[in-house]
Amino acid sequence: MRSAHLLLSIGLATGLFAQQQFRIVSNAGIGQGQKLSKSKAAHACLHASGLSSEQQDLVTRFSDPAYWPAGIRTDSALAANGPYVQNYTAFRLCSYKEDSVAHSVLMVPASSNVHMPEDLRPLADFYLLLPDSTLKEVKATETRPAISRGPRWKNLREARILKPDELYATYDLGSDSAGLEALRKRGMSQAEIDAVVFRSHERNWPDGIDSFDERYPRLSDFKKYKAYLGARWDDKVLLIVPVEKNKKMPVLLRPYVDLYFIYSTGAVEVKEKKK
Repeated sequence: MRSAHLLLSIGLATGLFAQQQFRIVSNAGIGQGQKLSKSKAAHACLHASGLSSEQQDLVTRFSDPAYWPAGIRTDSALAANGPYVQNYTAFRLCSYKEDSVAHSVLMVPASSNVHMPEDLRPLADFYLLLPDSTLKEVKATETRPAISRGPRWKNLREARILKPDELYATYDLGSDSAGLEALRKRGMSQAEIDAVVFRSHERNWPDGIDSFDERYPRLSDFKKYKAYLGARWDDKVLLIVPVEKNKKMPVLLRPYVDLYFIYSTGAVEVKEKKK
């Protein structure tokens, strides 16, 4: 079945990037939404979109929670992982209205979601039926580049944020040749560098810290982040803030993918490397 699923998914994905990309801004519809298999309107929507009978059957089958990643498969898992759901890359297959409520059938491709935490990372494409009120369209200028999960951090030196307000939240690392060279010297691949550049800007951080006004009242909590030294250059340091080590942070500060902060050198304390 897996090979058949793969072949049919490839067929679905042929025109995928001509479809609208969406971000899931609320996880409420995932646990309580209408099941696609029970919805005649959803099936009519899929048929009208031009999918073959086999493809419609595939969408219906892999919309069952049994085929979803473990991190959203049950209500309790979904409650624990709610803040991370918004980072799924999803594409609309079709949309319809039922009882005056707009709904969309979404494809969540495995190949576009390798950046997700392990228990949320799909091993195969899966599908969701969600109300449009839980979705936000991703405009072309916001489209996320194909990025890796980010650089490895487990063997790096721990760092502690001493002065949270000395954060370069809107720094354009992509135009800093010295900074990019420092990342290359640390052995980062181009895909890893792309991930760092993209996720070191405030606009790609969690909702509670993605602007000065949101972040300012929470700055003191930045001292609680568990971070690792990614690179040094000039008077700056790059800190890696891994999902794995920061799952207990307050919801609005909790990373849903590994984050990167650029600080002035004197704003952080770097621990000696363990011998």
